[in-house]
Amino acid sequence: MAAAELTAHQLIAQHRPTLDQALETIRTRAYWSPHPEHPKAYGEDGSLSLAEGKAAFDALLGTRLDLGQPGTDDWVGGEVSPYGIELGVTYPHADIDVLLPAMKAGQRAWRHAGAEMRAVVCLEILKRISDRTHEFAHAVMHTSGQAFMMAFQAGGPHAQDRGLEAVAYAFVEQVRTPDTAEWTKPQGKREPLALNKQFMPVPRGIALLIGCNTFPTWNGYPGLFASLATGNPVLVKPHPRAVLPLALTIQVARDVLAEAGFDPNLVALAAERPGEGIAKTLATRPEVRIIDYTGSTAFGDWLEANARQAQVYTEKAGVNTVIVESTDNYKGMLSNLAFSLSLYSGQMCTTPQNLLIPRDGIRTEEGPKSYDEVVADLAKSVGGLLGDDARANALLGAIVNPDVKARLEAASGLGEVALASREIRNPEFPDAVVRTPVIVKLDGAKPDAEAAYMSECFGPVSFAVAVDSADEGVELLRRTIRDKGAMTVGAYTTSQEVEQAVQEACLEECAQLSLNLTGGVYVNQTAAFSDFHGSGGNRAANAALCDGAFVANRFRVVEVRREA
Repeated sequence: MAAAELTAHQLIAQHRPTLDQALETIRTRAYWSPHPEHPKAYGEDGSLSLAEGKAAFDALLGTRLDLGQPGTDDWVGGEVSPYGIELGVTYPHADIDVLLPAMKAGQRAWRHAGAEMRAVVCLEILKRISDRTHEFAHAVMHTSGQAFMMAFQAGGPHAQDRGLEAVAYAFVEQVRTPDTAEWTKPQGKREPLALNKQFMPVPRGIALLIGCNTFPTWNGYPGLFASLATGNPVLVKPHPRAVLPLALTIQVARDVLAEAGFDPNLVALAAERPGEGIAKTLATRPEVRIIDYTGSTAFGDWLEANARQAQVYTEKAGVNTVIVESTDNYKGMLSNLAFSLSLYSGQMCTTPQNLLIPRDGIRTEEGPKSYDEVVADLAKSVGGLLGDDARANALLGAIVNPDVKARLEAASGLGEVALASREIRNPEFPDAVVRTPVIVKLDGAKPDAEAAYMSECFGPVSFAVAVDSADEGVELLRRTIRDKGAMTVGAYTTSQEVEQAVQEACLEECAQLSLNLTGGVYVNQTAAFSDFHGSGGNRAANAALCDGAFVANRFRVVEVRREA
């Protein structure tokens, strides 16, 4: 191994202030981010500008991304952008029987490095990724279908924030126990018993990150950095349609590890051939002791049931619900909901699906509004938001895969269509599939309607469900969370009684709640260091991003006792 180019002193001097600020922020839950959200903030101090990032991405197309991993037995690829571009990038295909032992070889030195050194190495990785945010933004855009600005923010600074947040939590949990202790127990007239005790965080073993198609970095970075910061090697198995962002991440991580004097094989890529489906094989390998997964409920349930040798963290799917009972800002409510339903074509695990509205209508500062009026006005608000094609393209992005398009097209047959989906042309990417949301009216009392609204319909599909009363809406909300899970819950009400009932339902069923959002914060957005993404307490996810429970079981503390 080459001599270290990055010394512990250099890394600690550069990154310890950032770590300390992150530690303070997760304590206060205030706003803070070291990663700029605006594209113009990049281009100096070694970071790539907008034009440089685009050029760097273009230079990747059609190339072989050689990570220098051991056990490479083939080169695989095949990503096609939802915007119609063939990426043409190929990646190393690993002989797992060679790669996994090589990953374990560097674990001892990484374990002995200690919590602080691991944290600052992780922060150096994040810093270098941040410098290439514009390049990563194009990689996220052309694998997920996000519009550029969303790919830039969610795939760049917001993902980096989530990674840093995981490092901060990992550090806190590892230093909770002191490195050493002197223990003395009095024995009356006899000499006291005296021991010197040493406590060492010990990683579980190889961590497997199973990436998702829609948010490869935002959903991937928490698990990746939580495992790495707690001493575990990390094997990344990206979604076959979204390899590039995570492959670039691994490339950066391997470079930093090597420069800091550690084995670069502590982080490695497991790309797969078309249709190979290696996730199940990897997930049940005895060497794999931690699994992070974002994706379908069916495979998440399979992992929880079958990967018995591993600590499994899943973010699956749920049916997100908003109760609309009353409001004192009708136009603000409609505008906020319209944006929430439209952003990234509803292809977010946090997007509202079911809007529960009393069939007798709601109270507003403009006077009472009937159920039909509320739904029609919401449809009009969505239509107005997306009426300009340029703005619509910037908000909607592209449909990520054919399954989403099929669900969207089938939704209109489930009930009365309040807002029909329309096709939008993207002049820059004529092969992109861009569709506006559909809103379907359903009667909550009818069994055939229940079959629709009690199933997740991932994508730009929302159901305006008529309920008999606010009380019935709260009970339906409670049953939905219990039976299907929910990543987010929203409610609009001016009634303290209704607000309390909704809050109690969310507390009992363990779901994150947003009340009366009418401004620039939306139910489907969460801020690192302050908001918890998911709760880990209902069927939608068994973990929250990010809390102490997300990191604490990635290592154990081993004690060595010696007589003093």
